[in-house]
Amino acid sequence: MEYGPAPESTKEAQAWLEQRGRQFGLFINNEWSAAGELFASINPANGSKLADLTQGTAADVDRAVAAARAAQPAWQALGGHGRAKVLYSIARLMQKHARLFAVLETLDNGKTIRETRDVDLPLVARHFYHHAGWAQLQSEEFADYRAVGVVGQIVPWNFPLLMLAWKIAPALAAGNTVVFKPAEFTSLSAMLFADICVQAGVPAGVVNIVTGDGRVGEAIVKHQGIDKLAFTGSTEVGRLIREATAGSGKKLSLELGGKSPFIVFEDADLDAAVEGLVDSIWFNQGQVCCAGSRLLVQESVQEKFLAKLRARMDKLTLGSPLDKSMDIGALVDPVQKQRIEGLVQSARDEGCTVYQPACELPADGSWFPPTLITGASTSAAVAQAEIFGPVLVAMSFRTPPEAVQLANNTVYGLAACVWTENISLALDVAPAIKAGVVWINTANQFDAACGFGGYRESGYGREGGREGMYEYLTAKSEDARPAAPVIEPKAKAKAAPVAAGGAFAIDRTAKLYIGGKQARPDGAYSRAIHGADGSFIAEVGEGNRKDIRNAVEAAHKATGWTKATAHNRAQVLYYIAENLAARGEEFAARIAAMTGAKNAEKEVQASIERLFYYAAWADKYDGLAHQPPMHGITVALNEPLGVIGIVCPNEAPLLGFISLVAPAIALGNRVVVVPSEAHPLSATDLYQVLDTSDLPGGVVNIVTGSADELARTLATHSDIDAVWRHDGSAEGCAEVERLSATSLKRTWVGGAKGRDWYSTAQAGGRAVLAHASQVKNIWIPYGV
Repeated sequence: MEYGPAPESTKEAQAWLEQRGRQFGLFINNEWSAAGELFASINPANGSKLADLTQGTAADVDRAVAAARAAQPAWQALGGHGRAKVLYSIARLMQKHARLFAVLETLDNGKTIRETRDVDLPLVARHFYHHAGWAQLQSEEFADYRAVGVVGQIVPWNFPLLMLAWKIAPALAAGNTVVFKPAEFTSLSAMLFADICVQAGVPAGVVNIVTGDGRVGEAIVKHQGIDKLAFTGSTEVGRLIREATAGSGKKLSLELGGKSPFIVFEDADLDAAVEGLVDSIWFNQGQVCCAGSRLLVQESVQEKFLAKLRARMDKLTLGSPLDKSMDIGALVDPVQKQRIEGLVQSARDEGCTVYQPACELPADGSWFPPTLITGASTSAAVAQAEIFGPVLVAMSFRTPPEAVQLANNTVYGLAACVWTENISLALDVAPAIKAGVVWINTANQFDAACGFGGYRESGYGREGGREGMYEYLTAKSEDARPAAPVIEPKAKAKAAPVAAGGAFAIDRTAKLYIGGKQARPDGAYSRAIHGADGSFIAEVGEGNRKDIRNAVEAAHKATGWTKATAHNRAQVLYYIAENLAARGEEFAARIAAMTGAKNAEKEVQASIERLFYYAAWADKYDGLAHQPPMHGITVALNEPLGVIGIVCPNEAPLLGFISLVAPAIALGNRVVVVPSEAHPLSATDLYQVLDTSDLPGGVVNIVTGSADELARTLATHSDIDAVWRHDGSAEGCAEVERLSATSLKRTWVGGAKGRDWYSTAQAGGRAVLAHASQVKNIWIPYGV
């Protein structure tokens, strides 16, 4: 049986466009500006012009930021209940006008009406309802946090309205105001949303929408009046944003590209897996960052599965997106079509087999048929690059470990699908995949209660859920930080004394600590360490790039620490504290000699307590189990980042070291630490404490030397997952953020401000643990 045409009427959407004269200005301070320089919004299905939009300027962004800044205090002061009522009103109005939004989105974007009507719009309303709840509960659930302030938000063209909801709903719930830039290709639903804001009673200046091309995005990114940036888009642009914001102090969340694996084991329900794959890769024409674009199927069922897949591809319908019987609509723009064609042709040139079902493509608009590529190598362009189109690359594997290895053979880490009837296998494979979201026996499930976001070059930060709310909040303790690090002035250094015994005296220079062993620095250089009175105390090794490389290698070998139970990690931290206490007087004397502290015992005691504190947290920083509307649960796991590079403060050299290293290793990370440049001996004295505390070699690696040079090496090292710098160097912190953009590793820097290392509010709690972890959401269906 074949379905007849079932076109959706565009009458209401066309009438709205006509009512607006098919021309739009900018929405700033709840007012529409006069249209300026115009650019066309085109229907990608037939190439016809829908409307003209205004190209925003830097001056327009200035006006929008000023409006947002003026409105933010009152919006925050409105309180959780006041904001909740506004968000609830938006949700109700979105439902009321859902059909209008769905048709307008399909006209503007090219995706099928079934997707905009049945997927996008329900999720949009769900996000505003859900975040109305967070606004209501904010004073209770986020009592130690405040709104960030003015937020700049930039979204792509593949889910114009849904991305708007993902960004604006949590920002407003937390008490922020926004300057929002929709995608140049697909701005019309944002224009309609502006009307909804006025109807819902959103105060003037709370939501500001500036349309235009990349120049508008650049103006938002570089604007000094914006406190946080939230960007969804390509990894390439994400890198540029990270570089541009380095040292600015702006909070940043990036949801970037992906090359998601779709893993099918031999015991899977193959027919169900085929349907899941269709939804994963050909939903929205494959223009989805988390599309399952890499099919990994177990060798024993490969041919059977591919035969079923080709048969299903032959049944897919492609045509007018407004026809409710269509499976695949139009690509967003001819430029996107050309890029996809080029990548598919590269696969042909490399000898791959390209399968496309016989289908007649419409003469007008941007169209591309569903495509299956087999025979590609793991290094082929189509196997590594984000195609962002209806193109699937298939490979085989033999064993579960090989499947995981292939799944992780990418710079990305956004999402993955695992299909098997063996729940033990599924729950063994899912945590091993380096991705922020894993769907088991399902695909492309989203909900406002469940965080979404990536690992590695897929970005950092989360959209939705509790963790998504934290992206738009700042810990109040950050406001209490000292304006600058408190460092006592030091006396002029005195020359090192001639060692007794002459040329054959025993060398007492403190070495590096790598892989659980003391090691001489690669360059065979050392630096003198002087006390508060300027007298020579000792020498330490001058670490270099090779020493960092050795330390990173040792850290990667220490994977057993990550696999150890949280209870076991806690016991080791307690043991470190116990052994430090046994040598407390020695450490206090060393601190006093280096820094001149009058009460060095206080720092030692605080360090012992801090070790106990994070030992206590080790097995209590649990994840969450969400219950989304689907039949199933979503398990949010707090996973370690991997290997963290840490540059420690000069003030409180022992406590600062412990306060940064302890939370990192408590959650299963391994660390490469640069101790206080001025006062490193507290760290080098810890070697024997660590050796006698059952800490496996490679978990903590210590490289002394220049903070600037070593931080630079850490930030550019491709096998380091995050870098923390808290030595009070504004330029150094900015450099870490800028250099980290190459591999988009996470950063946590203190900037030029100080930190009260004795305060658990400033150096402890969930805010610090969040820096040491990343959330993976695993979707587990049941009852279906």
